[in-house]
Amino acid sequence: MKQAPNPTGAPLRVVLFGPESTGKTSLARALSERLGEPWAPEYVRRFWDEHSGVIGPGDLDAVARGQVAAEDAALASARRIAILDTDLLACTVWDDLLFPGHCPAWVRSEADRRAASTSLFLLCLTDLPFEPDPQRCFPDPEGRAMCLRVFREALVSRKLPFVEVSGAQDDRLASALGAVNSLLG
Repeated sequence: MKQAPNPTGAPLRVVLFGPESTGKTSLARALSERLGEPWAPEYVRRFWDEHSGVIGPGDLDAVARGQVAAEDAALASARRIAILDTDLLACTVWDDLLFPGHCPAWVRSEADRRAASTSLFLLCLTDLPFEPDPQRCFPDPEGRAMCLRVFREALVSRKLPFVEVSGAQDDRLASALGAVNSLLG
């Protein structure tokens, strides 16, 4: 695993990344509890709830700004590491999947900048059963496989450090903890 440098001594960024219904939120919470460090929830869920489940292309800027604020708040309260339940790069992936051509340019550039400073991405695989949710868009096996390819390619094409996590929730937690503890030394 290639580790992103951290010359500033600032808290490390660890991002839960991947398609919907892959256990990212549960894993982020569990990592936060085990490590005694903060986690940032995925902002779009809050936005969805506050806007009666309606999100359109004109909302992408506000969603991105909320995601940035959530990430920054977790980093500000972290000692060694902040666990991020998704990030701005994931926002660009979803923008492209759901609203092609509407992702604001600043979101792309800021997503790339933040991704380059992320110490580790935990790519959550689609081997958990799909749990229906009004926010979710790709419940079928083909859609889930396509999403996983897109998320993996976002990491690979940028040469970002990542570890795949799979299996039951306990297996995911053990794998993620091993990767994070290795990162922390």
